[in-house]
Amino acid sequence: MAAIFKREVRSYFTSLIGYVVIGVMLTFLGLYYSADCLIYATSDFSTVLYSTVMVMLFLLPALTMRSFADERRNKTDQLLLTSPVGIPSIVLGKYLAQLAVFAVPMVVACIMPLVLTAFGTVSLTSAYATVLAYFLLGAACIAIGTFVSVLTENQIIAYLATFGILLVCYLMDGIKSLFTSGNTLAFVVFCVVLAIVSVLTGLICKNVTVGSAVFCGGAVVLILLFKLRPAWLLTGFNGILDALALFDPFADFVGGMFSISGIVYYLSVIGLFLFLTGQALERRRWH
Repeated sequence: MAAIFKREVRSYFTSLIGYVVIGVMLTFLGLYYSADCLIYATSDFSTVLYSTVMVMLFLLPALTMRSFADERRNKTDQLLLTSPVGIPSIVLGKYLAQLAVFAVPMVVACIMPLVLTAFGTVSLTSAYATVLAYFLLGAACIAIGTFVSVLTENQIIAYLATFGILLVCYLMDGIKSLFTSGNTLAFVVFCVVLAIVSVLTGLICKNVTVGSAVFCGGAVVLILLFKLRPAWLLTGFNGILDALALFDPFADFVGGMFSISGIVYYLSVIGLFLFLTGQALERRRWH
């Protein structure tokens, strides 16, 4: 795992992707830090991190898009899969390398609240709790992007798919509000989600028939629920939407609430998508 980690970190800085991600992240952190904390003299560092969440949606897919897609495009993935290194070590080595790149601007962000203490009273506990939540949010986004990258050999597709997933998660509050406006609209949105799941299933299985079968079976269940038990459809899917609201726990930290459940949620998302990445690699090893 150490060899893969070192190779991946080196590749991020030889291809300039690491420099771009770190530079752009630090630029926006510096801009919002100067505007919110220095010019307007506010001591709430949480607002700085909250303002840069949208930047994360664009940067992190660029960091994760090449992790496995580039290996498949260059036909070097077979060397990894036939090496004596286990699948968990491969996944963790690549994931930790991406996390190390993302951690660089986070280290700089940890210094910023200390600078504010020279100008007044700052709640360091709240500031560093938000930094922790921000880092875990980024780690969860990277895990999602790593999983998407293992499904394709095209880096552009990996970037767009990861960005789309993260954008949907970011807009989840607005999507949830749609389900309060009527059963028909809820049914339509549910069908869109079902279509996305079917496409991902087809990509994983490399079989259009399997993806089509998942969509048709899910559509039949949806129609039955819509006709017979529409309240069940709304209640159940609202619960699913709450689980997909990736950015909501971070908003709690920004609001001054230290949420253990939020930390557990992010760790669970990281573990789930790293597990799925490992399973996708394992499937390719034997096919």
